[in-house]
Parts: sequence; structure tokens; C-alpha cells
Amino acid sequence: MIVSFIVGMVELIIGGILDLVAADLHVTIGVAGFLITIFSLVFAIAGPMLLVLTANIERKKLTLISLFIFLVGNIVTVLSTTYQAVFIGRVISALSGALLIILCLVMAPTLVSPKYRGRAIGLVSMGVSGSLVLGVPLGLVLGNSFGWRAPFILISFLTILSIIGVFFFMDRVEPKPSIPLKAQLATLKGRKITFAHFTTFLFLAGHTTLYAYLTPFLKSVMGVSGTWVSTIYLIFGIAAVSGGGIGGTLADIFGHKRTIISVIITFICALFIIPYITFSLSLFLFVMVIWGVMSWAISPAMQSYLIEASPETSDIQQSLSNSSLHFGIAFGSFIGGLVVEKVSVVHNATVGGILVALSLVTAVISIYDNLFSKDKHKLNRA
Repeated sequence: MIVSFIVGMVELIIGGILDLVAADLHVTIGVAGFLITIFSLVFAIAGPMLLVLTANIERKKLTLISLFIFLVGNIVTVLSTTYQAVFIGRVISALSGALLIILCLVMAPTLVSPKYRGRAIGLVSMGVSGSLVLGVPLGLVLGNSFGWRAPFILISFLTILSIIGVFFFMDRVEPKPSIPLKAQLATLKGRKITFAHFTTFLFLAGHTTLYAYLTPFLKSVMGVSGTWVSTIYLIFGIAAVSGGGIGGTLADIFGHKRTIISVIITFICALFIIPYITFSLSLFLFVMVIWGVMSWAISPAMQSYLIEASPETSDIQQSLSNSSLHFGIAFGSFIGGLVVEKVSVVHNATVGGILVALSLVTAVISIYDNLFSKDKHKLNRA
């Protein structure tokens, strides 16, 4: 859980301190935002590949090696005085972090007795969600008080703590045969599965287009001070984590297909409304909470949908869904940076809303694929 917490914190923290990073490294906000893009892009590509390449290495040993490399990446970031050096540090952190998250999710069920496996996976997931609720606001406070490198010093300390904990308290975990990348990608031949992953990609891209630049949006558009920025991130984090539970409940009551469509439509409305309510902080906070809840509410329903759509390859689909998610974060932060550079951060919400609207199209194509196929078959027969 601690490992997943620090990896989640490293990925998300840059968005909250973009202005500090940009000012210190003498780059624009948009260019600083590419530090999020490169992390998520490397994370999405490296995870499945590294899992295959390291398939024969004992898991405790591999975890320790990955944690050490992750520590090196963060130390490089802390000691960097140029944008290029920070960029390299982010790549090192992303490569090792991607493997660490997958290792945590794969190992967690094997470290406990069968009746506690679900709880073990839940604890690992809580690490990622905890980084959103506690890690990012804490990093913002440290960054505003002691400089943008302070959060990465904390992360380095937590990484050392994790290395010690794994070394002394984790048992050996023998590797299991991995599924080749070719076999994983072969599952994308079906339109239903392919468009489901496109939905995740576009949904997260739309979300990140604004979320990655939320700090400059709050400061330049809303006129919010540093202390309030940390508070808003905390409120957003609580709403987002709550969204996972709410989304799961909705999926159980109304079904995952209806939940996916409903969440996307609500999310679109929230993003399109935001530029028109910046005159009122209280109104913005209300809509932001809806945005936060919806941003994670889709996850349980989408996971259930993928399991139903392809039960025989459900494990592979979870891995590919994770890659789609991080590709979306990378693309959204890239697009958001272009909007900030070329136009204004006030338009990021609208551009994000357009991307989420496209995810509604891909969701409809995926969910109603059988209906479309039947109509096409009838037309061909006619």
C-alpha cells in the first residue's frame, strides 16, 4: 500500500505545483505540464512490457530493484537544476513505478490466505486513492512552503522506508508465467473491447485536460490563494475516491452499461458548465465535487463491463485498461498544455468536455455493438 501510495503521489503531484516548477526551471506552464505527459506515457507503455521482460525474476528481488531505481529517479528530480534533468528523472520514476504498481497488484493476493485476497487488493488500491486524497494536498503544502522539490524529498524518504520494509518483512514470491504482449494485443480485435478501451482513454484524457492544470486555472481564473488551492485539491480527492464506491453501487443497482453512459453524460455536463461559473467559488466547488465523483465513478462499471465482455481474457483486459487510462492521462495533459500555451487555461474545461463527449460515442459503439452488427447483417441480407 505504501509503494502504491508513493507511485501515485509521484505521478499526480506535478499538476499541483506546475507554477512553482515552471518558475524555477524558467519554462512556461504548458511546457512544465509535459512532465505529466511523459510520466503517464512511459507508465502506459512500460508496464506490460516490463512485466513480460522480468517474468523469470523472483518478485521480492524485482520489487527491491524497482524501488531502488524509483529512488534514483526521485533523487535525480530533487537534484535537478534544469528542465531536461527533471524530464530524465520523471522517465526513470515512470519506468520503475509502472512495474511496481503491477507487481503490487499481482503479488498482493499471493501474500495472504485466500479469504483475504480481495482485502489485499483493496489495500493496494487504497494506496493509489490515498495519494490523491492525502499525498497531493500534502505535497502542495510542502511545495508552497519549502519549494517544489520538498514533496520529492518526502517521496524519497518513503521509498527508503519501503525498501527497508520489503527487505525485512516480505517473503519470497516466485514468478508466474506471463502472457506475451502479442497475445495481450490479440484480444483487441473485437470492436466491443477495442471501443471500451477507447472510452477509458478519451474519458481520462478529457479529465486530465483540466485536472493537470487545475492549479493555474484556480489561481489565474478563480483568483484563489495558495492555501485554498491545497484545500480544493483535498476536497476533489475525497470526492474522487468516494466516486469509486458510488460508481460500484450504481453499477450494482442499475447495471454497468447504464452506469457507464450516465456517468459520462453527467461528466460532460460538469466540464462544459465550469467556464460559466467561475464568478462564484461556492458554485464552482459544487460542480467540482460532481466532476470529482464522476472521474472515478466510471471505473468499477468499466471493469465489470470488460469482465462480462471478455471473461476468458479478463486479466489481460484489466492490464490493457490500466494502459488505456495512463495513455489518456498523457494525451490529456499534452492537449491541456497546448491549450494553455496557444489560447488560455480557461478553455481547458471545454476542450476536456469535447474529449469526454467523444468517449460517449465510443461507449455507445461498444455497448450496442451487437445491435449494430445485427442491423448490418440484416442490411447485407436485404
